[in-house]
Amino acid sequence: MTTAIYHTTVKWQGEHWGEVTMGNGPQMAFSAPPDAHGHPNVLTPEDAFVASVNSCIMLMFIWAAKRFKLDLLAYESYAEGTKLIELDRTEIFTEVRLQPHIRIGANGEPPAKVKARVDKALAAAQKYSLVANSVKSAVIVEPEVEIVSQELTSD
Repeated sequence: MTTAIYHTTVKWQGEHWGEVTMGNGPQMAFSAPPDAHGHPNVLTPEDAFVASVNSCIMLMFIWAAKRFKLDLLAYESYAEGTKLIELDRTEIFTEVRLQPHIRIGANGEPPAKVKARVDKALAAAQKYSLVANSVKSAVIVEPEVEIVSQELTSD
């Protein structure tokens, strides 16, 4: 078994402002959401949580698409995290719902055969997603898969 360490540093910038520096270099401002005395139009921990699940599943799908020999043409995913606020004001994300729109080239194969490989690639993406495996929330993926029959043209 091996381990890897990832790190970030956060620094308070006054009020409900902070700055995060990621271990691989990027820095950005963040705040609490406006409904929690924060500021609009800036990264929030809640946004980062949902984005980390969404981006990790996407990257794992790209990895799986190569292994299942899929001709990935496009991938775009909307994600939504549902937060439960308990009576004592404690909060938890109960689920993160992803709605990826995936375009795959059929390259002359029957669409049903390609779709079966897409389904396997999606299952592998969820199985091997570090972030999705690390959260208590349910991760629900509701894909819209478009198999594109590409006509070859000669010039």
